[in-house]
Amino acid sequence: MPQVEIDIGGRTFEVACQDGEEPFLRAAAKMLDTEASALSTQIGRMPEARMLLMAGLLLADKTAALEDKLREAEGRIEEMVYNAEMRAKREAEAEPQRVEVPVVPAEVLEMLAEVAAQSEALADAAEERIGAA
Repeated sequence: MPQVEIDIGGRTFEVACQDGEEPFLRAAAKMLDTEASALSTQIGRMPEARMLLMAGLLLADKTAALEDKLREAEGRIEEMVYNAEMRAKREAEAEPQRVEVPVVPAEVLEMLAEVAAQSEALADAAEERIGAA
């Protein structure tokens, strides 16, 4: 288990972490150091426990504000998704558009050809009768 030295508020601490977590620990320590350094600048030297508590509380406050913003953004996204779903549902339920396609099915064409052939045969038969009379 690696030991990492971190500086927070001008003080050095040795902290153990899991293998591979060193960059995350250093990033978290840097955030805590930023808050602790700001406190030291504003208030001056204070006991280690108090400095860490105050810096942690400041970070917790910032985290809570970010969580609030995240919830608001998630709420807006949910609302947008809901509105899009309702709009799509209304469009799907709306009267379907009539689309005409100029295609005649093959069966109809065959039937029309038979009717035409029968009509021609009747016309020929009628002409023969008229000519024979």
